[in-house]
Amino acid sequence: MFGFNQNELFKQIQEASEISKKKLSEKIVTGESGGGLIRIELDGNREFKSFTLNTSLDLIDKEDLEDLISVALKRALDEANKLNEEEMSKSALNFLPKF
Repeated sequence: MFGFNQNELFKQIQEASEISKKKLSEKIVTGESGGGLIRIELDGNREFKSFTLNTSLDLIDKEDLEDLISVALKRALDEANKLNEEEMSKSALNFLPKF
């Protein structure tokens, strides 16, 4: 009726999605705060990769540390979300009709 096989299209979309996820898993984004005191790394799929604390715990109080971790995590998530949206948009464009 539509001139294409819906099952084949669905399979192609799934494959493209898996390829995008693999690409995103290989890209690392970083969120930092406190002038580099806190560093959090995520991959493009928003999976946690690492956490670095570049100061002694004796030099920072609990509330400040919590704030710095929150800021670094938000920055890393913002970057991962941006990267993820860009990759998924590129992938989706392959399935839109060309005019």
